Amino acid sequence: MHFDILTLFPSMFQGPLEESILKRAQESGRLSITLHNIRDYASDKHHITDDAPYGGGGGMVMKPEPIFAAVEAIVGQDTSVPRILVSPQGRLFSQAIASELAHFPSLLLICGRYEGVDERVRQHLVTDEISIGDYVLTGGELAAMVVLDAVTRLLPGVLGDPGAVLHDSHAQGLLEGPHYTRPADFRGWRVPEVLLSGDHAAIARWRREQALRRTRERRPDLLDGLQLSLQDRDFLAQLEMESSGMDDERGD
Repeated sequence: MHFDILTLFPSMFQGPLEESILKRAQESGRLSITLHNIRDYASDKHHITDDAPYGGGGGMVMKPEPIFAAVEAIVGQDTSVPRILVSPQGRLFSQAIASELAHFPSLLLICGRYEGVDERVRQHLVTDEISIGDYVLTGGELAAMVVLDAVTRLLPGVLGDPGAVLHDSHAQGLLEGPHYTRPADFRGWRVPEVLLSGDHAAIARWRREQALRRTRERRPDLLDGLQLSLQDRDFLAQLEMESSGMDDERGD
């Protein structure tokens, strides 16, 4: 898979791209990334990429000309490549969107800065807008790294265990349950016996129940509309009864 990333600060990507999974994915040929400095596409001698907003107001706005010139130079008129502006006004990024994007052979990400980009970029150039959360960052570079990392993990062969992504938090709509490793006893805190039992069916069920428990405690909204088995529903009902009993005891 190939990423073209448009940014005013290409050096911000150097660290993340040279470590861990992103580095290995590039070395294996499963991922390629080209960083494009938007300033290189400005036509004036000073390479100006921002200007004051019409109508006044604080801050600067990224000019449309360099962004249009960069995108057209990179992908031309190819409409099959998603042109994504990372922006706090975009649709909220999720594991489902990461899976959706992982099916494309190529993606183009545009990193905004300052007060944002000229509206004509949104209206006539980009095909999608993505936000990584309801907050504002200094620029789109960090958000682009999040999208890049999340999508790369889903590419075939990138992770050592092909099934690992199936058990990640949000992969099946639930948060991931707890994990343990050696030693089995650390400062008196023991690993749950079921994980030491060798009973794979019991372990699988325990992990499913822990995922349900953690999701109910921390993100109950994720359970809405989720397809659950009868066994899952019985377990959640049991948790509800336990919770109600604890509430009653507190009331006494």
